[in-house]
Amino acid sequence: MVANDKIDARAIRNKMRMNQQQFWAKLGVTQSGGSRYESGRNMPRPVQQLLRLVHVEQIDIQKIKRDDYEVVEYLRSAKPGLLKELKKEAKAAAKSRKAA
Repeated sequence: MVANDKIDARAIRNKMRMNQQQFWAKLGVTQSGGSRYESGRNMPRPVQQLLRLVHVEQIDIQKIKRDDYEVVEYLRSAKPGLLKELKKEAKAAAKSRKAA
């Protein structure tokens, strides 16, 4: 599905059992645009990244706020050790919630 930084959108969509309209609408891409990408047209990097976030990582981008992004970018540049520790704690908390 993801090889050499190239995403096979059709394979991901088929695995999720979604039609093109459902799949691409979550990214803000029209069905016809998505169809062109699935047929081999070059997919812009931002669309590739959205596809990975939404359909591979299963992140609900509707819940992401600009403040969240700004905090992460600040931590990434100014406090990378703290960001790493927070990510570790968040993964552990998510894992314990799933186990409960």
